[in-house]
Amino acid sequence: MRRALAALLLVLAGVAGWFAWRLQDRPGLEGWPRLAASGPLGGVHVRFLGVSSLVVSDGTTTLVTDGFASRPSLWRTIATRIAPDDTAVAYLLERAELRRAAAVFVVHSHYDHAMDAPLVARRTGAVLVGSESTANVGRGLGVPEERLRVIEPGVAMRFGAFRVTCLRARHFPHGMAMGEITAPLVPPARAVDYREGGSYSVLIEHPAGTLLVQGSAGWVDGALAGRRADVALVGVAGLATRDEEYTRRYLAEVVDAVGARLVVPIHWDDFTRPLTEPFVPFPRLLDDLDLTLRRMEAHLAARGTPVAFLPAFAPVTVLPVPDVPAR
Repeated sequence: MRRALAALLLVLAGVAGWFAWRLQDRPGLEGWPRLAASGPLGGVHVRFLGVSSLVVSDGTTTLVTDGFASRPSLWRTIATRIAPDDTAVAYLLERAELRRAAAVFVVHSHYDHAMDAPLVARRTGAVLVGSESTANVGRGLGVPEERLRVIEPGVAMRFGAFRVTCLRARHFPHGMAMGEITAPLVPPARAVDYREGGSYSVLIEHPAGTLLVQGSAGWVDGALAGRRADVALVGVAGLATRDEEYTRRYLAEVVDAVGARLVVPIHWDDFTRPLTEPFVPFPRLLDDLDLTLRRMEAHLAARGTPVAFLPAFAPVTVLPVPDVPAR
């Protein structure tokens, strides 16, 4: 029995060691173009805040997507109830130099998109825009009804020189926390209580050009037909867990459909790490970003469409479309 127990403990230690090693094996972004932070800002500039959180501004009007800052650890997310972290939200606003915004758009209502959005909206004076599920996240954090706007798919909204249209999309098909949030969601709550509530493509038009924000790697066939965008900021989380044909169809329905001249990956970083640490991809054991990027490059090269990353938090002028450094 002692020998059997010792052997079992050795096996368990070996398995634990293998998992620990695999969880440290992460892809790197070396060799992939990164857009340079801008000096004097002109046109439309974007700041990448991690996951699908972006600040889009023309210097007069500022829009935000998601604004996720809390980034609870994997253990806390799985084993406890989670809530917005006021300190993390304050850090995000300060580092992004985000003081005033016209609107915060939530691409869907999972916790890594919607949980902090009401706080960002309240602290910047913005309207919170999203699904009815997102509105219930806002209500749970005390956002007044006059500052909530439920999306009408295909109906354009005006904010300064920006014209924003949200179109129906689908979430990447992992099946977790789907469905609707049907009552005000008061945190702390379980991560799975932040149900998807419907996903959207966000088309942001401006006299300088058009951006498409696709927060999750799913699509509705033909939903973007006839729409145009100069730059597509596309969520890539989970793509490596599907076959190459899935990535090809995703890019065809999202990037090719709008004729994008530049593709910027978003939602690639490990959002269980705090904002105070550098953004890094998920471990290959969970999602191989290298494989995703190779598949994207193979599809887009035939069209001459470059792929480039945004630096963390720094403003980058994306409209007019910038030159991309050679890979």
